[in-house]
Amino acid sequence: MPKRKIYDRELHAHFVTFSCDRNRRLLDRDKAKAIVLEVLKSELDRHGGRCLGFVVMLDHVHAVLWFPESDRLSRFMHGWKRKSSHALKDFLRKEAPEYAGRLDLSAPIWRRRFYDFNIFSETKLREKLEYMHNNPVRAGLAGTPTDWSFSSARWYALGEPVGVPIGSL
Repeated sequence: MPKRKIYDRELHAHFVTFSCDRNRRLLDRDKAKAIVLEVLKSELDRHGGRCLGFVVMLDHVHAVLWFPESDRLSRFMHGWKRKSSHALKDFLRKEAPEYAGRLDLSAPIWRRRFYDFNIFSETKLREKLEYMHNNPVRAGLAGTPTDWSFSSARWYALGEPVGVPIGSL
């Protein structure tokens, strides 16, 4: 399979998506979703990046990210996925052993690849934020975007903190 090209030289924001391996619902528990966000925050600090929005679903994650230097996205995503994978496996083994016992924890947490879309306009940014914030509503997990705790929708609609600092371009 040919390697996908990541366009990360123009300093655009990136709408990224990555999914649990084999579409397993490994993020059912709130603590699991919180781990993904904790690692996001620490990796943003480490890489000097900004998060413009996010949503953590039961089997996948969306985020809009921006970095002040080119060629950061792949390294950032590698770190976010690797560190969250280790932390999720530790959590499942220690705090959810009955659930972990039904899983093959030697298998990867995340699919190998992630998908990104360069955001080059304010209109496209609003479109991607709306799509991502409505994801829990479309999936039947929340009545409104602000009802879902693991999303930046409350920051945009109500100005409430969401666990990850939300920046702008």
